[in-house]
Amino acid sequence: MDVNVLNAIYTIVKNPINELKSYYQNRNRANSMGGALEEYIKDVFANTLTETDELKRLEIFQEKFSYLGNQNNPPDTIIRGGDAIEVKKIETKTASLALNSSYPKAKLFSSSNMITEECRKCEDWQEKDILYAIGVIPKENGKEGKHLSILPFVYGVDYAASADVYERIKNVISEGINSISDVEFSQTNELGRVNKVDPLGITYLRIRGMWGIENPLKTFNYVIQEIANSNFKFIAIINAEKYDSFNEEDRNRLENLTKTEQNLKITDVKIKTPDNPAKLKNAKFITFYR
Repeated sequence: MDVNVLNAIYTIVKNPINELKSYYQNRNRANSMGGALEEYIKDVFANTLTETDELKRLEIFQEKFSYLGNQNNPPDTIIRGGDAIEVKKIETKTASLALNSSYPKAKLFSSSNMITEECRKCEDWQEKDILYAIGVIPKENGKEGKHLSILPFVYGVDYAASADVYERIKNVISEGINSISDVEFSQTNELGRVNKVDPLGITYLRIRGMWGIENPLKTFNYVIQEIANSNFKFIAIINAEKYDSFNEEDRNRLENLTKTEQNLKITDVKIKTPDNPAKLKNAKFITFYR
């Protein structure tokens, strides 16, 4: 069975877990809800949700993933020979995603200066599709919540513009900053860095971009018109070309599950193309409520 988003969705439907924090704390795998969400996403893709032997679980991860990342550089996970996955946590269904210094990605490229060297050499690759997995985890009594209420999946190519759109804005700002006279700048991957700000020449100023993007529940509100009142809601939007690229066995396996799981639905929709919203493309809209 391939490691891909369709089989991950199948696992989510067959083993829905929304009280993530206690689930992963009991297994000594995560203390925070953000950490629990990341572990959950790895487990649904690796099909290790019920694996209690931690060493065996890690061995399966080694087999199925070529890279498990860190919080400072995208992505969080790379499926061996497959997609990259970026996991984000938000507290409300209207909140934006904070991407910090990394702009949203339609694709992940090995040439990007925002990824680590370990990520670059984890396997022989040039570009990968990137899947955004966004967990909506509402606060409870003013504290970090324990329950995953909504989980949208969306591919970057259906969500973000091409890299040159963001690079153009970044370069214009960076060039403007670096053109300021009587200020000493140094080379940086950020928007700019000013050296020797003070008379002693020991203070510097980092100028960083803080990127953000509306979450998919708002971006695709013309498709996601209503969210059912339930404990857990899963939503995925996958363009038809990507959906059809998965092997027929995996597609049939998920589609056949709709016959026995009445709360799982797969429908055909049209979505806007991020680089040109006037152009629509075919997509699958997958929902599951529990």
